[in-house]
Formats: sequence, C-alpha cells, structure tokens
Amino acid sequence: MRDRRLRWRTLAAVAASSTILLAAGCSGDGAEEPDPVSVEPLAGVSSPETSTPPAGSITASPSGIHFTSFDTATRSVLALDDSFSNLLVFDTSDSNAEPRAISLPGEAAAIVAPGDGTVVLPMNGSLARVDIGDSKVTSTKVDANLLSAAVLEDGRTAVGDDRGSVHILDQDGTESQTIDGLTSVDALASTMYGLTALDRDQTSVTVVDVDNGSLGIALRAGEGAAELDTDRFGRILVTDATGEELLVFSSDDLLLRQRFPVDAQPWAVTYDDETDVVWISVPALNEVVGYTLDTGIPVEVSRFPTVRQPDSLAIDSATGDLLVGSAAGAGLQRIPVGDAR
Repeated sequence: MRDRRLRWRTLAAVAASSTILLAAGCSGDGAEEPDPVSVEPLAGVSSPETSTPPAGSITASPSGIHFTSFDTATRSVLALDDSFSNLLVFDTSDSNAEPRAISLPGEAAAIVAPGDGTVVLPMNGSLARVDIGDSKVTSTKVDANLLSAAVLEDGRTAVGDDRGSVHILDQDGTESQTIDGLTSVDALASTMYGLTALDRDQTSVTVVDVDNGSLGIALRAGEGAAELDTDRFGRILVTDATGEELLVFSSDDLLLRQRFPVDAQPWAVTYDDETDVVWISVPALNEVVGYTLDTGIPVEVSRFPTVRQPDSLAIDSATGDLLVGSAAGAGLQRIPVGDAR
C-alpha cells in the first residue's frame, strides 16, 4: 500500500489492556489528557493462497481492490485500484462487466459513501468528491495530508490528517474548524451521537466535540486497532488486529461495551443494519465471519471462505449480499448470506 497513508509499520510495541481509560488528568481548560501511549500499527495481515473455493460469485478486477464500499442511490460497488488514484465503479446489474474507472486528482486514503450518489475521498492536500453517475470530480483544498473523512449529521464533512488534526468543512467547502490533539486521525466514525476518531498510533478512540471545538474522552482500543464501522444503534465496531478481538463501543457516552476474542488478526469490519450482523474479515484464514451482538457478547452465526487477501468489506443494502474486495487482485466477491441470523 502507499507509504503516504501507511505510516503503519510492523508492530514493535504492544499497548496495555484495551479496557484502560487513556485519560490520566485534565488540562487547564478541562480537557482530558491521554497517557502517552504509542504503538507501531500493523501494515496489514498477509493471506496465504486460498485452499478452499470462495463462496458466492466473483467479478474480475483489473487490479487489487481496496476500501470496498456500496452506494445505495446508484446501487454501485466502489473501490480503489492498486494505484489508489482511480475509483472503480462496479455495475451490480452485470457481474461480467469490467468496472468503470474514474481518474482521481491524487492518491486517495479512503472512500466514504454517504449513500447519495457521491463519494468523498481524503487525499494529500485536498478532499475529492465524485458524482458516481456522471464521473464528475470536484476538489476542496485542505492544507493537510488527509487520511480519513466522515459526513456529519448536519451535512458538514469532517476530515482527519496524519498530524492528529480534525478539520470541519462546511457544505460549501469552507473550513470552519480545526481540532488538534491526536497523533494521527486514521478513521472517523459519525453517529447520531457525534464524532469519534480512531488513532492507530495510540490505538485509541476519542470523542471529537465539534460544537466546542475540542477533544473529549479517550479510550484504549485494544492492542493494535485496524478498522472501524458504525451500526444503526450508534455503536462503533473496531477490529483489534494485534489483540485478536472485536471491540464494541457505545458512542453516546463512549464506553467499551463488548470485547470478544476472534480468529487470528481480524481486519475489515462492516455491519448489516437489516440482519444486525457484524462481519469481519480474517485475512490469515481467507475467511469472513459474522456475529450477532444482541446477547451481550458476540455470537458467531456464519463463516464463509473468501478470495485471497479480503482486506475490505461492504454490504449491498439492496440485496443483503456481503461484498468482499481482494487486495491481491482476485476480484470482487459477492456472498448471498441470506438471513445470517
């Protein structure tokens, strides 16, 4: 993957228990100060060659697939290619069709699909927005190396950079706020309760108080957080690749509600709001595993073999199918999971 985004390196230090509250004291303005914890985040988890045929169907891709996403308005599957400078658009009505490639003005660090027919892509020095229908690309300049983005409940956009700052952009693109204090903002989670940032260097999740322009409470996110997603209840789901756990945080008060040991080094995570199943990928096994959370602890309900290097997941909200992107170039996998519960 790109050196720009992946300052992640092979893990060299292990953080303390994921249940420890990072906040150790208060600064003069009342903000909580996290303990100075630092880890070397994993660059990824390598997959072996597949030994079991992948479940479902496979659509060929001209390259590896990264940051698989689904847009509900156009019913399109979206991903970045190996250059991270082309947005691939897969036609869900024709599994044999080559994906359409939309050239981007730079290398994107993530894809955010709010479901309105557009996607938002953080880049070095700008935030790009692509209209999936007509392939039009517009850019908003941001003086930072952007790693993450999230669309807020009020329509504004939050973007995070590699120096630990969160930038708030109004709907016209004007930057109205900058909130500092983290080491790196590698992912952002927007729920009905507010904004939360994932800092992989500190393996932590932190409340971003947009209204007050400050950081709130921070919690340890395992021993080496990898990816996150949110669900319809406002929970934040985090894979701890180093600690081999699935972590479930509430976002209304940011508490670690559930933690559960899973298979070796879980990576991608996505939530199906119809079946209330959270899916994680396990690249070391070339598998995806589904869990329900309603009993107080995650309960495994389904497991499927995947394409090699299943580094990104998404749900086709129209069919309920699970989408698996192979970062190794083995294509886009579609698994009809049905009622996984």
